[in-house]
Amino acid sequence: MSDNLRPWTAFYGPSVRTEIEKAQYRTVGDMISAIAQMYDKKPAFTTCLPNGMNGTLTFRQVEEMSDSLAVYLRETCSLKKGDRVALQVPNGLSFPIAAFAILKAGCVLVNVNPLYTAEEMAHQFDDAEPQALIVVDVFSEKLAEALKAHPVPNIIVTQVAEFFPAMPRGIVRLVQKHWDKTLAPITVPHTRFPDAVDAGRKAKSTANISVADYRAELSADDVACLQYTGGTTGVSKGAMLTHSNLMMNMEQAMEMISGVEKGKEVALTALPLYHIFAFTVNLLGFYYLGARNILIPNPRPLQNLKRAFENYPITWMSGVNTLFNGLSNEVWFQDSPPKHLKFASAGGMALQSSVAERWEKMSGKPVLEGYGLTESSPVITFNPLGKTRAGSIGIPVPSTELRCLNEEGKEVPQGEAGELAARGPQIMKGYWNKPEETAKTMLGDWLLTGDIGVMDANGYFSIVDRKKDMVLVSGFNVYPNEIEDCLVTHPGILEAAVIGVPDGASGEAVKAYVVLSDQSLKSDAIRAYCKDHLTGYKVPKMVEFREDLPKSNVGKILRKDLRNEELAARNAA
Repeated sequence: MSDNLRPWTAFYGPSVRTEIEKAQYRTVGDMISAIAQMYDKKPAFTTCLPNGMNGTLTFRQVEEMSDSLAVYLRETCSLKKGDRVALQVPNGLSFPIAAFAILKAGCVLVNVNPLYTAEEMAHQFDDAEPQALIVVDVFSEKLAEALKAHPVPNIIVTQVAEFFPAMPRGIVRLVQKHWDKTLAPITVPHTRFPDAVDAGRKAKSTANISVADYRAELSADDVACLQYTGGTTGVSKGAMLTHSNLMMNMEQAMEMISGVEKGKEVALTALPLYHIFAFTVNLLGFYYLGARNILIPNPRPLQNLKRAFENYPITWMSGVNTLFNGLSNEVWFQDSPPKHLKFASAGGMALQSSVAERWEKMSGKPVLEGYGLTESSPVITFNPLGKTRAGSIGIPVPSTELRCLNEEGKEVPQGEAGELAARGPQIMKGYWNKPEETAKTMLGDWLLTGDIGVMDANGYFSIVDRKKDMVLVSGFNVYPNEIEDCLVTHPGILEAAVIGVPDGASGEAVKAYVVLSDQSLKSDAIRAYCKDHLTGYKVPKMVEFREDLPKSNVGKILRKDLRNEELAARNAA
């Protein structure tokens, strides 16, 4: 495609390729093993607990243990190429070993949220039909109920402090068992994670097995992950991401990140690795760079991050708007912002301009906003360092096309709002066993994102809002992001969410939910503030005060939950 039709390429750095013809590595397993050879005894992953207790594995150790676990899955569990393996583990040393092992074994990784209820687990197991499950013990009490509908023949159980030195691991276990009381008896047949690794190690040695033979069976177009998402059409489904999708998107993202030094970065991973952004960029991308990855099992409360910032020279971190907003309001973070940070990256939800400005003022480093979806592995756009535009999701990454389409699927003129459609090598193969859902989301080889966006004359894109979140007030389109952005600039407001509610006079009305930092603030004052900054029909008609807002496990504010609450309340009235 001509660069005249891609004006954004003028803003690529001098070393950024406009096209990536082919991924450097054919499969994820090929990349993992090659990188392990390069960095060998350097620390690869460190799990840091809130009290500072920690455990670390080198690249060599991760390579050896993931090889061994891959052998266990293939030889002991009798799994075959393409069999699904569910991974239900928070950030910790077990996660990269397990994920890498599954991919090296030629199996398909199914990421499962550890906080899922038994019912939600059962639904995902029923759809993916995994032949093995690797799960953390603190959530194992849900296993028996979840497995009733779809039994999983091979269960491997791990711990939060797996592979820590003996003393801190023992202390953590005692606290979990006797103080927190978070360890319930495991009532289903299972194997302990270290035992599975040991068994695979012995089988590998005895039979002289080459793990590389497993991935030799694979092509770049074979499915690597089933990544579950509500997606653009609302029904939970597994996006089929191939080895090529992941390897290409990792390279596309890394191509846009300038200033990183291979083998020298220290990345903070507070976002859960089962989330596609953290999986592709934090796990795969920073492994590729030879970085040391500091894994946070649970970033809530934010005080849990304090020791990680104190003990490690963090050079890079990723997060969502609520994480950056929250840290900016933590006294300990204000008093001692990270000294080695080069930049931070944001995704998952809109980065509010006031939050970005406060973060940069406090830390001295920018938050680079990007954009993507699970279905795109996920990165579609990114703000290049030094060429960031406030309120923009940036420019498309190499080998990616992005358009704004009208309701008829035609491209709108530059500067007009339309649904974003993306095309590139990172776009999923489709939804697992759901051709009808795939057809709703794909227009040929274009992915319909469900987001309304605008492109400026230079090729920078901005998100107006989610298509389904738009509020129609007396025939006018109102986008919640704009109102939320206004609300949080008020010094007395900590967080805000906006939805549309039925209104007899105007069809829909704007309702705002706010979390206050100034408890004396009243709704009339908030509405008056909005009137000073917004057109009249955009001003919230109703303001409801909350102690907190519903959020996803990565901290994204869930407007849909607020809409459901509002609808239930109206139906009950």
